[in-house]
Amino acid sequence: MKRRSLVHAAGATALLPLAALAQDKYPAKPITWVCPYAAGGNADSRSRQVAKVMSNLLGQPIIIDNKAGAGGNIGTEIIARGRPDGYTVGMGNFAPLAVNHALFKKLNFDPLTDIVPIALIEKGPLILMVRNESPFKTVAEVVAAAKAAPGKYSYASGGIGGSHHLSGALFEHTAGIDMIHAPYKSGAAGASDLMGGQVDMMFEQMYSAMPSIKSGRLRALAITSRVRSPLLPQIPTMAELGFPGVEVQNWQGLVGPKGMSAEVIKTLNTACNQALQNVEVRDKILSQGNEIGGGTPELFAALIRAESPRWGKVVRDAKIEPE
Repeated sequence: MKRRSLVHAAGATALLPLAALAQDKYPAKPITWVCPYAAGGNADSRSRQVAKVMSNLLGQPIIIDNKAGAGGNIGTEIIARGRPDGYTVGMGNFAPLAVNHALFKKLNFDPLTDIVPIALIEKGPLILMVRNESPFKTVAEVVAAAKAAPGKYSYASGGIGGSHHLSGALFEHTAGIDMIHAPYKSGAAGASDLMGGQVDMMFEQMYSAMPSIKSGRLRALAITSRVRSPLLPQIPTMAELGFPGVEVQNWQGLVGPKGMSAEVIKTLNTACNQALQNVEVRDKILSQGNEIGGGTPELFAALIRAESPRWGKVVRDAKIEPE
């Protein structure tokens, strides 16, 4: 699905600090922000929220251009092939930057050399959940049952190679169990069948899982973050339950093509960090149970370098192949 829309800039008076930083050289025209996912999803909505504030700071419109497909590869390749002048940037996501190099036989870009990290925007944990009527009350009970009956129990995902699937595969490997992976076209479809009893469990994004957990339709067993979430403080981490390796964060941040000047990167990094301090942006990220990003380009680059081999190993160990 392709969608282009305009995030309008506010008056030039709001831009003086960053305009001075860029010495009036950048930006001098609208910026295109490529979102590698369809309109309406979390990557799209977060792109629009952050871009709107950045537009006000930078004094130029930021055009959101949705280029969905191939697990985020299509849009990410467009970013990688953009001119390195700062006018083509986009949302860099966990999958195309750290997973797809192992999942797909060929990528038309190298996420470690063709993409320049600018600023991490957020990290989001997943929740291991079962339907409320499930006999499983703890992760230990899930593991015991799965070991007693290999191949009997199933977990849903929003598609092959996504964070739902990889969390399940990592859990299987770490716990030494064998379950059936049931991929759906979306996380919402998988969660719907979980509630209907067609599958036994699912690792779901926290922001998607919370409404069903709070309404009592689904039961949360564990969270994949390093520490407990203040929104669900009663839910233990996988590490607390004896599975420290099952730490999963679906992260995303602002990136651009290689060759961008240090001055342009600094201008965009400063604007993005300021946008993440905006009350509306902060409240939205935190209300979804996510962790606010920010920091330097180097910190974001270090995260990508660490995550890439880790998830490559998970893909290879589980013999995951794209559809």
